[in-house]
Amino acid sequence: MTEPPGREPEARLPARRPPSEPAPAPVTADRFSAPASAHVNELTPERAAKIVQQSASARTVGLLATIVVVLFVIGYYFYELGAPLGLTVPRLTQQDELQQVTAVERGYTLYQANCARCHGPNGKGLNEGWTAPPLNDQPKLFGGVGAHLSESYIRTVLTVGGRYVCGNPKSGMPVWSNQSGGPLNYRQIQELIAFLRAPSDHEYVIRDEETVEPILGPDGRPRTFKGWRDVDYEPAEGATPVPDCWSASTASQGPSETLPPDSVTLELLAEVIKFDKTALEAPAGKPFGIHLANRDAGTPHDVDIRRADGSVVSDQATITGPAEVTYVYPTLAAGTYTFICSIHPIPAMTGTLTVK
Repeated sequence: MTEPPGREPEARLPARRPPSEPAPAPVTADRFSAPASAHVNELTPERAAKIVQQSASARTVGLLATIVVVLFVIGYYFYELGAPLGLTVPRLTQQDELQQVTAVERGYTLYQANCARCHGPNGKGLNEGWTAPPLNDQPKLFGGVGAHLSESYIRTVLTVGGRYVCGNPKSGMPVWSNQSGGPLNYRQIQELIAFLRAPSDHEYVIRDEETVEPILGPDGRPRTFKGWRDVDYEPAEGATPVPDCWSASTASQGPSETLPPDSVTLELLAEVIKFDKTALEAPAGKPFGIHLANRDAGTPHDVDIRRADGSVVSDQATITGPAEVTYVYPTLAAGTYTFICSIHPIPAMTGTLTVK
């Protein structure tokens, strides 16, 4: 860096103060410090009393907060799991019961819309002149996992259809689950099962399918229904378990009946889904039997007797061919009846029974 021309080195220094001008006073640290009264290290009685008062208030607030938290935890515990000695019902149990009631009521609506056309609105099926086997039948509903109409069995039938479950190609039970091409989803299947297995000691409300509001009766009160499964039912002594493919009613299930020695036994053959006879005769006022020879392999048949109005006189168990059985029928009054296979109620498996 070059110096500007024409200036002496002394001209570039700061100007000197004249000797007569006094120098400024030096800056001391006192102007930046608090007064001596602010530097008191010991506690005064007033300040100590305030600290004690504030500490006591903080402890009281902490104690109250702890008590509130402890009481909340204890109360929530009993709310979730229930009080001892069964004084209260656990919350989860209450929710499960409410959900079960909702499932049963929805299942009732599904049953009436899809199943009642064959099994009847009361589930009595063939016993009330409908075309499908009865579902409202205590021996079928009796028990839990081992019941004939158990939850798993019903789900299987609804999923794959009756023809696959029992090996019956003529079964009229279609597929209902959308897993196999049916119209009902998994939730609707579960709701339908809940209705079929609902206990008879509980009353449910019939609700509108669209609005889910209760349907009112003529008296202005909600219409109700009860489940079918009798929780107090006990099978008769000597009764056998209902087979997986049992199609008929089992209301009179018990030890096998026997015919008196002088009774009449009629012969009947079932082959290619057809009876070999269309007319039978039996004596009036005496029990009689029908010996059925089922030659249709893998296909169940039976021989029920009905009155002219369609009411059932005798509902027999099915046998799956090839098999034979002798059915025992009670004493009948003179008249004309119908003998029919309840599994295949078609003209080829229907005939006239004349009692005289």
